[in-house]
Amino acid sequence: MHKARTLHNLSSYTCRGVFDPFERGMDAAAYLLDLVSFPKASINALSSTLSKLQSSKIFRKFREFAKVLTKKIGGGMHEWAAKIDEYARGMMGPTGSTLFEELGLYYIGPVDGHNIEDLVCVLREVASLNSMGPVLVHVITKEDYKVEDNQMSKTSDEHHEGSINLESLHCNSKPQTYSDHFVEALIRESEKDEDIVVVHAGMGMEPSFQLLKDSLQDKFFHVGMGEQHAVTFSAVHDVDRQKIPVRFVITSAGLVGSDGATHSGAFDITFMSCLPNMIVMAPSDETELARMVKTAVHIDDRPVCFRYPRGAVATTDPKSYVGEPIELGKGRVLVEGKDIALLGFGSMVQNCVRAHSLLAKLGIDVTVADARFCKPLDIKLVRMLCKNHKFLITVEEGSIGGFGAHWRPITLPDNYIEGALPQDQLALAGLTGNHIAATALNLLGRTRDALLLMC
Repeated sequence: MHKARTLHNLSSYTCRGVFDPFERGMDAAAYLLDLVSFPKASINALSSTLSKLQSSKIFRKFREFAKVLTKKIGGGMHEWAAKIDEYARGMMGPTGSTLFEELGLYYIGPVDGHNIEDLVCVLREVASLNSMGPVLVHVITKEDYKVEDNQMSKTSDEHHEGSINLESLHCNSKPQTYSDHFVEALIRESEKDEDIVVVHAGMGMEPSFQLLKDSLQDKFFHVGMGEQHAVTFSAVHDVDRQKIPVRFVITSAGLVGSDGATHSGAFDITFMSCLPNMIVMAPSDETELARMVKTAVHIDDRPVCFRYPRGAVATTDPKSYVGEPIELGKGRVLVEGKDIALLGFGSMVQNCVRAHSLLAKLGIDVTVADARFCKPLDIKLVRMLCKNHKFLITVEEGSIGGFGAHWRPITLPDNYIEGALPQDQLALAGLTGNHIAATALNLLGRTRDALLLMC
């Protein structure tokens, strides 16, 4: 979700990675996975046959023989034959395929990515290339091709014209998901703020996001499996360094069931919290999600990210839409106790509430708090929990180094260290031997000794 002018920009990092081996004169193959976005690219029997022909050894040998022969003939014959080859291959390929030829790549395609037999045949031929230089294989797939996941069910081909009815998100018999409530909240905000632009990255699109696309129309951009490109598309680069107000919405946060570790969102809390200017938050339920959408829209001086899990919403009786933004860096206490404090982040707050019920039966008085923000952290809330309880337990659905890493680590500070001598940089960062020793003395209550060490 981006609120500002959108720049159409290909990722320079991706281009460097693709063309580096080609610039070195290496024999290499690049694969363009096209989710039916290439101009007028279509798959049929003729295109499949031509793709096989372009990758066949006989055709390549004939083409190389023709190059050698026309060079020997001279008199401009080689240039003339090269023009004919370019025009013929341009006619065989889809519109725009000659772009790759101009960049020095041997174009093969389009190839049906769902026809395994044809795809393997072409790839084997490409693998057998000898001294042919750089090759690009154009593979076309469809986003909704035989997708059975209930979160990625095939969307309707019909375009929803006219105004978007938010009630359609609630009228079906399926359980309401976090994505449904996110889309509802964002559509409401877009009705009040015409500068909201959405850049969606992913192989497929949930039905609720299709509704968002229909609502925003030309302000909704789907870039396929190009997450890095989605960032550069929104802000060119250096989003955090320049404090560009790009809002990162991380769906399918935490564990994702049968999709396994590959698709789980385990590390976003950690790597997003490392960025000095990034605001990191997570809702405990769908009402908090709506409020965080409102909060993100109103933050215009830095980037924001928030995450929500895949699947059904937390409560069985959802509250009405709540549009009040949340105070930045402000957590909340849900249940007050005195023995143990459970501080949850995101969806894990619900499990903390369940644990409270179990412990209450055993006579243990538990406080449950919702952190809301990993960054900036509600320090007052944390201090209160530590002061009034014997133990404080933090719970998050994320990897080591995330929300729980706030407790007395000695690391680089939360800002950029500019160029300087190494010893000066360490002093600015508080990572010298004196700084480390002073931190230990402070923990032991020897504040005077710590101050003398730093003098």
